[in-house]
Amino acid sequence: MVFDGIIASFIVGFLRKGNLRGLAKLHLKWGWIFPLLLLFQMIVFTLQNKVSFLGTTSGYIYIGVYIIGMLFLFLNRDNPGFIIILIGVFLNFIVMAVNGGRMPVSLEAASILEPGYLDILKHELYAKHALLTEATKLGFLGDIIPLSDPYPRTQIISIGDVIMNIGAFVFIQHLMLHHRNVDKLDAHLQLEGGETK
Repeated sequence: MVFDGIIASFIVGFLRKGNLRGLAKLHLKWGWIFPLLLLFQMIVFTLQNKVSFLGTTSGYIYIGVYIIGMLFLFLNRDNPGFIIILIGVFLNFIVMAVNGGRMPVSLEAASILEPGYLDILKHELYAKHALLTEATKLGFLGDIIPLSDPYPRTQIISIGDVIMNIGAFVFIQHLMLHHRNVDKLDAHLQLEGGETK
């Protein structure tokens, strides 16, 4: 859902007459680490059912990825919305850390998904997810929120995902609108300066 939230945030930014000029001025500490973590996770997702070593260690790998991601967010906490994103990531991290590195998925919530998804979840590793059971710790922080019609994409999300999307929205709105407002202020000051000459 995070990617859905990012896309929606950009759409709202454009509707508010924002622009992407802020991207050119965006400087993030360890900015290279985020795409690298995404790529690394995709590789683990793809191979964990084929390579036994990855299958047995993938939970620990995901925990490590989350720790590095939280460090990245903390180092860049001065950016609007990053603290909110960090809180959301931390909530997801906590529930995964106490459940072997896997995000618990509610069977009831997952009933809105394709039946094949539940079969995979029951019998093999699927991404970084695992079924939520009576033995699950902090299950309320897992993927327990179903999204379906009228939402355009059927999926299940966690409380942490919701908070992360709020933070991403705040950041993207700032990114798209702040420089526009600064440009308006500069133009106004230049105009006033010209009138006083």
